[in-house]
Amino acid sequence: MDTSVILYDHSAVEHFGEHDVAIPITVLEELDNFKKGNDIKNFEAREFIRFIDNLSTEHMLQTWIPLPGSNKGRFKVLMGNGALLDAEKIFNDDKADHKILNATLSLQQEMPDHKVVLVTKDINLRLKARALNLAAEDYETGKIHNVSNLYRGNDLVEDIPQTVISQLYDQGVCPVDEALPNPPSDNHYFILRSAKSSALAYYNPKDRALERVDKLTAVGVKPRNAEQTFALHAILHPDIKLVSIQGVAGTGKTLLALAGALEQQEVYRQIYLARPIVPLSNRDLGFLPGDANSKIAPYMEPLWDNLKFIQNQYPEHSRESNRIKEMVEDERLVITPLAYIRGRSLSNIIFIVDEAQNLTPHEIKTIISRAGENTKIIFTGDIYQIDTPYLDSQSNGLSYLIDKVKNHPLYAHVTLQRGERSELANLANDLL
Repeated sequence: MDTSVILYDHSAVEHFGEHDVAIPITVLEELDNFKKGNDIKNFEAREFIRFIDNLSTEHMLQTWIPLPGSNKGRFKVLMGNGALLDAEKIFNDDKADHKILNATLSLQQEMPDHKVVLVTKDINLRLKARALNLAAEDYETGKIHNVSNLYRGNDLVEDIPQTVISQLYDQGVCPVDEALPNPPSDNHYFILRSAKSSALAYYNPKDRALERVDKLTAVGVKPRNAEQTFALHAILHPDIKLVSIQGVAGTGKTLLALAGALEQQEVYRQIYLARPIVPLSNRDLGFLPGDANSKIAPYMEPLWDNLKFIQNQYPEHSRESNRIKEMVEDERLVITPLAYIRGRSLSNIIFIVDEAQNLTPHEIKTIISRAGENTKIIFTGDIYQIDTPYLDSQSNGLSYLIDKVKNHPLYAHVTLQRGERSELANLANDLL
């Protein structure tokens, strides 16, 4: 197992069942570089180091140590390189990845009767391993194996009886068994069509009935299609405390989340708008010049763009426009990075996390676990637009959230498909 797996999940060593797990000494050296800091990866490094320290109190790490629990394998730290092949010479570089390959080659040579597999989230390292005739796999725990079947949160249903559509318009509600053959997931959204008309509806898990969804407006922002109407409904609904919105660029995810939050400014004490920072060339923010605000400003600019768009829905000196400015000045609306979320308790807050596909499943869990009383959390992102090197559409935190939390009465998910930014943006999404 290499460093990338541990930084993704510090408990990974416990998820291989009865199989033995080994890490090269190079991994411990790399983890030492990650132990300081406030990011989730620093937390993962520290937790794993503590785990190894506890494991080795009565054993030497160069011997196979039984892992805690029933039907578990053993653990060992691999030292040196006694293999006939030398990856550092083959690839003409003494980088850490090649030392990890050498340790794996040595283990394979030492245990010829066992299948030795290098587990890493680094695609290039997997390719190099296979070039050396080593088996290599991705870390599969928590991975969504078929994202094409990922929960969408909204569906089109044809051939609905006209009486159902009429009842939704006349009474606002309809028994679910009159419209659908099977009970849907909690807070699921529908476009219901009969031969003559259609209606937007959602399944209310509290009343076990379909309710009509009206097209609402939030701080001057109007939904432009059915999916946007569903998303804004979920954001504004007081009983739905956790919302995720998935869609490609230009579908209005962040704008709807921010508009819905501003519409509820009287309900929540503060609005937090955050996004994970993916530094250029994977370099830490400390390398950039300036103070903390100037360092994070380029990464937060897309969030400010959406706020300016909302302000532009009103005249420049109108009461509504001035109220938004006052919220920023009074820090009732805060745009911030996610680096310092650990250890905080967020009460009476609506918390929007943009670009959530760049978070790990553990980071998603950490954010949600910070929620206190009267807190609502909204995750937005595109699971196919990953900017971090060790995540993909199957292993990122947003996909994990959608798959694991669906059909919970506190949660709603909406997939946005139609771009509404501009015809030019749609051209890019469709043809390029």
